[in-house]
Amino acid sequence: MHLIDINAADEPQRHAAAHILRRALAHVPSAWNTDSSARAEVDSFVGNAERIALLALEGDAVRGWIGAIRHTRFAWELHPLVVDPAFQRQGWGTRLVTALEQAARAEGVITLWLGSDDDFGGTSLYGQDLYPDVLGKLADLHATRGHPFTFYQRLGYTVTGVLPDVDGPGKHDIIMAKRLTPATMLARGAPDPDRA
Repeated sequence: MHLIDINAADEPQRHAAAHILRRALAHVPSAWNTDSSARAEVDSFVGNAERIALLALEGDAVRGWIGAIRHTRFAWELHPLVVDPAFQRQGWGTRLVTALEQAARAEGVITLWLGSDDDFGGTSLYGQDLYPDVLGKLADLHATRGHPFTFYQRLGYTVTGVLPDVDGPGKHDIIMAKRLTPATMLARGAPDPDRA
């Protein structure tokens, strides 16, 4: 496997990235369900200083890709992560997340976060009315059928919240985050308010 920035990808590779985006998320009703919407998402990363995308290649063939949106100097949103269904469960996703984390650390990013939608019934939250005790219901979160939040947990991401009903009634977005900089380094780098 080798990685390339999306800006270095050729037209067939960008087309393949859009095709993978559509196929990998075909089970998700709110995902990119047309070729044109998938291609528009891929193109939104090209030449955009606020976005970064890495393609994982085997030879010249795209096997998956990962993107990030720069929200602040210290926080990026991981969006999206997709692997060609024929190559899933072979370590491609893990390698892509690791590469994005390395790129983020190199730019001084402290937190990488993501939203992992459940609009298909993959968790215990699906179909539930989370109000008024949103955090209480979130405390009982568990996967019911292969939801990706468990993949991110294995990579060190923590569930930090949930956005209720963002994809429709009972279809929630599970928010996860990972600190990329050790807490000891954060303490040393924090400004001293007494010296200001």
